[in-house]
Amino acid sequence: GEYIVGGVITPDHYEIDKSSLAIKNKTIVKQTHKLALRKDGGNEDVAIPEEWQNIQKLWDESIAPLADISRKLEKHYGKPQDSEWAVENGQVFIVQTRPITTVNIVKAANSQKIDTQTQEILKTIPLISGAAASPGVAAGPVVVIHSPDEIDLVKDGDVLVTEMTTPDFVPAMKRAAAIVTNLGGRTCHAAIVSRELGIPCVVGTTTATQMLMTGDIVTVNGGGGTVYRGGTPHKSLKLEAQKAEEEETANIKTQTKIYVNLAEPELAAEMAKRNVDGVGLLRAEFMIAGIGVHPKKLIKENRGHEFTDKLAEGLAQFCKAFDPRPVIYRATDFKTNEYRSLDGGEEFEPVEPNPMLGYRGCFRYINDPEVFKLEVEAIKKVRNEYGYKNLHLMIPFVRTVDELVKVKHLLSEFGLRRSTNFKLLMMVEIPSNVMLLDEFLDVGVDGVSIGSNDLTMLILGTDRDNNEVAGEFDERNEAVMLALEHIVKTCKKHKVTCGICGQAPSVYPEITEKLVDWGITSVSVSPDMIAHTRKIVQKIESTQ
Repeated sequence: GEYIVGGVITPDHYEIDKSSLAIKNKTIVKQTHKLALRKDGGNEDVAIPEEWQNIQKLWDESIAPLADISRKLEKHYGKPQDSEWAVENGQVFIVQTRPITTVNIVKAANSQKIDTQTQEILKTIPLISGAAASPGVAAGPVVVIHSPDEIDLVKDGDVLVTEMTTPDFVPAMKRAAAIVTNLGGRTCHAAIVSRELGIPCVVGTTTATQMLMTGDIVTVNGGGGTVYRGGTPHKSLKLEAQKAEEEETANIKTQTKIYVNLAEPELAAEMAKRNVDGVGLLRAEFMIAGIGVHPKKLIKENRGHEFTDKLAEGLAQFCKAFDPRPVIYRATDFKTNEYRSLDGGEEFEPVEPNPMLGYRGCFRYINDPEVFKLEVEAIKKVRNEYGYKNLHLMIPFVRTVDELVKVKHLLSEFGLRRSTNFKLLMMVEIPSNVMLLDEFLDVGVDGVSIGSNDLTMLILGTDRDNNEVAGEFDERNEAVMLALEHIVKTCKKHKVTCGICGQAPSVYPEITEKLVDWGITSVSVSPDMIAHTRKIVQKIESTQ
């Protein structure tokens, strides 16, 4: 099992007729070694005798009973299941089953008008698998690169394969037909930028840079998290359903604002052409990574103004493109391990056992006001010198009510105060925010935005980017839904705006339906979900 997940070996593939349970197709793959249990309880790699290497792994008579169990699981749960199983002494044990939520790859291929050869490829065994980060199907020649210095190797229509992308990779990402990475989850740089660019992306494959070679022709299914050998080179086309929705909703306005989550300044102008009411989450991290130098190093060298100027330039690109629509900028929420990767970061950042729960967000601003001031000066520069009054500020990861009080005092000291044309918002992404929301709102903010990613992780105690437990991460969990309902209704009681900018509404439209029913004032989604979300919201509002 571990070798299959890790891409070390390729398993046999059996296709079964769902009605008769007859075997329709078999692909038997040669296996030269296996992972076996030692007598002391550990694992060891064992060579398989040559005469066994090409033998079918499951006998035909055991395949039909296994398929029958799969059929029963689907009937019981009411939807197709991805199941894991084991056999001991002739008895089958189902050790895990979960619903298949990825895009139907054949339907996706058909709707993209992909050629028959590509459709057939999508039915075969994938070379590697990872997390589905950005939907779509594309094919092209692989170009493996290991640093931003090599981005010129990526030409138009190539499949970019690397360990992980950074803002320096963006020029190459724009040219790529698809992107595949070794590392990352649904909120990593590669995933976010791919969704903004509208190209397929598979992240967290672990072995892409080893398994794929420059020059290989591969087909990438971003919605299924899979990469296949072969294909007719082509860029991903917009799914017809998505295109139709964009045309259908082009001039529709809804009472609930539909915002978009963005991060890359270079893409702002294109996104602003869409039927969207503004930017609900402008992430700072990619712009700061693009600056490349730790702000404390710049301050130490009397170059702090460089940080302010470059950040202001990036913010202004968004504000100019969307003016007069609001742009809600989330203040930096770099964690210490991310800050350490900047030039000079090792000198100024501690090494933490768990950066996710460490020195980040509002607490960092209070304890390091000198750096926070650089960020505030950038906001003031955009608003006062560039003249874009549509820029507003959102404070992330506010653990306590006292932290909110202190950061408001800092903002006032730095000359940035709430007014009729400058709004201050707070992220709600920690259980304490939910339980003490009345007290937080009494301090005085213009609204909140729900960060469903961190909120779900902290309510369920589950790291969504840890493959061992990521299956437990689900924003639809009853505890999370109760928290969402409480947040929306409490904000309504206090007459402040309440939005959501986490990934949840982009992945699960049914969550959007509930939020609108409860009275949420805005929903901010990834670019590929703007039109679909607008359509959902219009339908709900028409029945209220």
